[in-house]
Amino acid sequence: MEEKKETFTYTYSAKEQEEIKKIRDKYAPTTKEETSMERLRRLDRSAAKGAAAVSLIVGIISALIMGVGMCCTMVWGNELFIPGVLIGVVGIAGVIAAYPIYTRMVRRKREKLAPEIMRLTDELMK
Repeated sequence: MEEKKETFTYTYSAKEQEEIKKIRDKYAPTTKEETSMERLRRLDRSAAKGAAAVSLIVGIISALIMGVGMCCTMVWGNELFIPGVLIGVVGIAGVIAAYPIYTRMVRRKREKLAPEIMRLTDELMK
């Protein structure tokens, strides 16, 4: 009689398993429950998110205003030189003000979130 040689081969790929898990998570039913650590991370991120958006908008608009002032002074020279300088100074002031706006908004938001953050950190450190 012939002896049958049966072998079992298995290839494990961590990358494939991770990809399968990600795809599965997309289709799995979502739960509304949020852990304390997830909430803490979300609150910490939210402190700077709105402030960053506002300061970026102020900075970009101010840079555009400064560019208009530069155009007035360089392109249209004689008749718009002084107004161009004034417009450029307003733009420079706005660009300079963008960072203090950001820091002030972040500080206020952190002060507002501080009690909840402290409660969550106390809960997690126990």
